[in-house]
Amino acid sequence: MIQNDLFLRALKGETVERPPVWMMRQAGRYLPDFMKLKAKYDFFTRCQTPELATEITVMPIDQVGTDAAILFSDILVVLQAMNIEVEMKPEVGPWIPTPIQSEKELNNVIVPNAEEALGYVIEAVKQTKEALNDRVPLIGFAGSPWTLLCYAVQGQGSKNFDKAKAFCFSQPELAHRLLQMITDTTIDYLKAKVAAGVDAVQLFDSWGGLLSPEDYNIFSWPYLQQIVTALKDEIPVIVFGKGCWFALSDMAKSGASALGVDWTCSARNARYLSGGQITLQGNFDPSRLLSPLPTIKSEVKKMIDAFGKDRYIVNLGHGILPNIPIDHAKAFVDAVKEYKA
Repeated sequence: MIQNDLFLRALKGETVERPPVWMMRQAGRYLPDFMKLKAKYDFFTRCQTPELATEITVMPIDQVGTDAAILFSDILVVLQAMNIEVEMKPEVGPWIPTPIQSEKELNNVIVPNAEEALGYVIEAVKQTKEALNDRVPLIGFAGSPWTLLCYAVQGQGSKNFDKAKAFCFSQPELAHRLLQMITDTTIDYLKAKVAAGVDAVQLFDSWGGLLSPEDYNIFSWPYLQQIVTALKDEIPVIVFGKGCWFALSDMAKSGASALGVDWTCSARNARYLSGGQITLQGNFDPSRLLSPLPTIKSEVKKMIDAFGKDRYIVNLGHGILPNIPIDHAKAFVDAVKEYKA
């Protein structure tokens, strides 16, 4: 039995004494111990070495005290498994040397056996479960098919992913073929993570908000729905679409256990748009963690009051930034633990 099951209880919509708290990207660059490992090993070495991934995943549990762990990995490992080369370039970020622009590149893409191609992630899940020793639940994750298409076609990060959108709008048949391949791989991958012992999964649609509501329903949501449908009877699923407030109503009917919200959508609007019955997660502006400590604490209390303590998981509205001092991250977590209605 998991000793601190607050996160899992909130996902079920149970009444809790306080909401649980974790942070997207909590196993990351704001931790001094993480930076020591970063100096020694490159990015994908850290992802592909189960012992390192485990050590990094457990760091914030020991050092910041969150109520759940999220496996240290990257959404782009799925593309690598599909025979799409991905590098992590200093100062650039993700770099795909041969982006998908036509049928020629698409014909080289495969739907792998995820357990074989991503065996190092599955091994990291098993080792992390052992290291956590049932202290807190472990979250597995994947990127949305649309968000992965963005990188595969654009070839790198972008503010507007114009090439990815152009690909979808000018070659929709190829786009849907690629989206379905990513979807099939992701379902296989997440099922392998569930079998290895994760307690919940989160889907990150980081670039969903770049699409109009109409295009979202063509190029993103149907594929996310397939993934939720494939997993919802086995494990709680959290769907987080950055900038996707317009999809909260559809997401709430999807079978997901919880929906992530970013800081541009108020608690009141999120509850209204999602129908008021589903657990919500979010939505502290990550930059707000640069505020003075007393301000962080008072803002967190205001946020919990706005969402309500039940059917709610405290989180940021996107990933924690690398320049956040660790005591500010701790203040955020402590403010939740000290919460009284």
